[in-house]
Amino acid sequence: MNEAVIAVLVAGALIAASLGSARLYRRLPEKHRQSETEEIVRLIANIFVVLASLVLGLMINSARSTFDGVDKAVHTYATELILLDRTMRHYGPDTDGARRYLQTYTRQAAARMAQSDPVLGSRPAEALLNDVGNALRDLAPADPDHVALKMRLEQRFETVYALRWALVEQSEGTIPLPLIALTAAWLVVVFASYGYRAPGNPVMTTSFVASALLIAGTIYLTLDMDVPFDGTIQVSPMPLERALAEMMK
Repeated sequence: MNEAVIAVLVAGALIAASLGSARLYRRLPEKHRQSETEEIVRLIANIFVVLASLVLGLMINSARSTFDGVDKAVHTYATELILLDRTMRHYGPDTDGARRYLQTYTRQAAARMAQSDPVLGSRPAEALLNDVGNALRDLAPADPDHVALKMRLEQRFETVYALRWALVEQSEGTIPLPLIALTAAWLVVVFASYGYRAPGNPVMTTSFVASALLIAGTIYLTLDMDVPFDGTIQVSPMPLERALAEMMK
């Protein structure tokens, strides 16, 4: 589910729970508004406040770790692309075709990442990298130095290929939807318990609405950061753009 939709649903649920509970409280019979009842409601709310705080903290930490890990992997990937191109350049003119394939792949990957549409996991991207590998395997070294260079090229290509698939596997979110739903349910209980004994005035209403929007915004940014190649917060394509610039020199 889209993270913006989740955030809107959470905000709506929290606002409805808090304001609805406040309105319901004023209509309840007196026996349901005793101080002992309010104390029990407060204690129950405290339990879920702790749980929701812990889980939200873990979700933010998980999303940040995912984002930082992918960002570091993109930098490593760009470095390996540069080193592969430099080694091909060192091999000589026989690798010109493979270099063109690599440059095309890097150009497309950088352009699509800038549009929140990463090319890394697409079939055309895989075909371009396979063309690079095929061109390298077809090399016919004429001396021991070029034999050694070909081995280095094949090793570097395998490293690039492995890093690409590692990035593809990390492009999806890691926070499970049931955990998000459970956390939202805890927050609904908390807001409902606060509204249960809240006075009916504009300050109370504004506070509940603002708090719900801020919490929903936190959830949105957390889920957005958990998907590094899409959304408001995404991994920069600058490393691949710099790699392409180095290849074109």
